[in-house]
Amino acid sequence: MRQLGRKTVRGAKVLVTGAASGIGRATALAAAEAGALLVLTDIDADGLEHTAETIRAAGGTVLATRALDITDYEAVTAFAADVHAEHGTLDIVMNIAGTSAWGTVETLEHRHWRRMVDVNLMGPIHVIENFVPPMIRAGRGGALVNVSSAAGLLALPWHAAYSAGKFGIRGVSEVLRIDLRRHGISVHLVVPGAVNTPLVQRVELVGVDKDDPRVRKLTAKFTEHAIAPERVASAILRGVERNRFLVYSSFDIRFGYWWVRKFAYPYDVVMRRVSDTFSRLLVSKNS
Repeated sequence: MRQLGRKTVRGAKVLVTGAASGIGRATALAAAEAGALLVLTDIDADGLEHTAETIRAAGGTVLATRALDITDYEAVTAFAADVHAEHGTLDIVMNIAGTSAWGTVETLEHRHWRRMVDVNLMGPIHVIENFVPPMIRAGRGGALVNVSSAAGLLALPWHAAYSAGKFGIRGVSEVLRIDLRRHGISVHLVVPGAVNTPLVQRVELVGVDKDDPRVRKLTAKFTEHAIAPERVASAILRGVERNRFLVYSSFDIRFGYWWVRKFAYPYDVVMRRVSDTFSRLLVSKNS
């Protein structure tokens, strides 16, 4: 069996999705500083170009960029074909793009469920389908990074739709971790908690009045707890270098996942209480 994974991004051709902002942008900048040759994409064309310009201005290398929606399979396929034709197969694929909406089952609409699954699960699958098989055929090994969430490990209240995608990509990663090992491709599942990104700031709270003082207070506490995206980026690069499957960005998520596995009943009790607290914030249908 060939050596598993890539120990460094230096000199590697690295794809980063969601590169216009947040964790994606921070990871692209960190990888560029470490010597990666970058292929970048995001649905936000202006933000994507700004990331690419920042990297180039600092002396980094951006091989290709394209603004696209990862839920569009044909667009991802066309981009992959162009990248492979011009630059050959990649060494590291990082699925970082994502979106979020929280709500209870009675407030969530079909469009929320669909969007969470399309962006957070099918989007990464489109990328995997198009970029990983060529890596296998090239026979050089490599690495696949998938960003899940604490909501891909823990049953957090109001996260049913979000968790549908995040638990899904966790399952995909668990299987690919085994399947890709014989090809020398390591798999890394990133499970951040609260991160201070535009995604967190714009998260859609379905059925909740965001101007409610209680909601504002809860949101402020969440934001205070959020870590910088640069910290997650550092954890991702370190996780690849050290060949870690589960990549944590903060101790609380590591502890929480350990706790839920060891103390299932207390975990259920705590989550029920948190859920009850959140439910009191629901906007009455009659109001």
